Amino acid sequence: MKATVAICTHNRAADVKEALLSLLQQSFNDSFEVIVVDNRSTDHTKQTVLDFRNMVDIRVRYVYEERLGLSVARNRAIREASGEYILFLDDDAKASADWIAGIVGLFDRNPRIGCVGGKIDPAWEGSPPRWLSPENRSLYTILDYSDEIVEMREPAIPFGANVAFRMSVFMTMEPFREDLGRVGSNLLSSEEAELIGRIRTRYAVYYTPHASVLHKIPKSRISRKWLLRRMYWQGVSSAVSSKKKAGLLMKSIVKLPVFLLLTVVFLYDKRQLFRNISRITINYGLISGVLRSNQ
Repeated sequence: MKATVAICTHNRAADVKEALLSLLQQSFNDSFEVIVVDNRSTDHTKQTVLDFRNMVDIRVRYVYEERLGLSVARNRAIREASGEYILFLDDDAKASADWIAGIVGLFDRNPRIGCVGGKIDPAWEGSPPRWLSPENRSLYTILDYSDEIVEMREPAIPFGANVAFRMSVFMTMEPFREDLGRVGSNLLSSEEAELIGRIRTRYAVYYTPHASVLHKIPKSRISRKWLLRRMYWQGVSSAVSSKKKAGLLMKSIVKLPVFLLLTVVFLYDKRQLFRNISRITINYGLISGVLRSNQ
């Protein structure tokens, strides 16, 4: 079997249904399977998946994973997969018609490719925020890296809403680190960056704009408060995954008084003020992440 589509989910039955329905429109001509890893949901996720499975001809498997954590669920999907490639689709994303074909076709071109990521377009619930700066769009899992198929050079990486791996990679390499990635309501991340960093030591990482997904962004996330929370957890994630924690801690402690002073300087410039508060938030996250790792 060429491809396994993996959807990891926690209490998002309605979103999972839409993600699954988007797979019915695929232009891919070869066989593929779908694995839904239910990560300890308490809603009607299981029934939603089973109802969908009974309606379609494609192979759909429901897998329940008791241990909570996105990386745990993704690793379970890797263990369960039968495909030559595993394609991860977020439970709140919808695949374009050429999604599977675009990713598999790129893998088939070159055995050096170990990871492929695709374009991620935002589906804002309401209007996109005018205050969102270009450098912060990636924190909403928006990715438009290139208009052409290209190799992604470090430090650029695909995002987990639309990322795929050659399964043979995991014969000689550990999968996602389970001390990274979301667990419940926290926004811990960097599990993709850490894994892709290891993959880059042996394989190429590619991007294709021809295998896009539409990623939902609910109103609850369209606020500066949510974005600052996301930045804090990005700082925590970067610190937890770093191999140079002592140096990171010292740099963050040195920078913090400077950023606090600049907050007073930028008091009457709202755009600059928010940027500076963002830097402070990330630094607090970095410090918290280092201290968290040493507990």
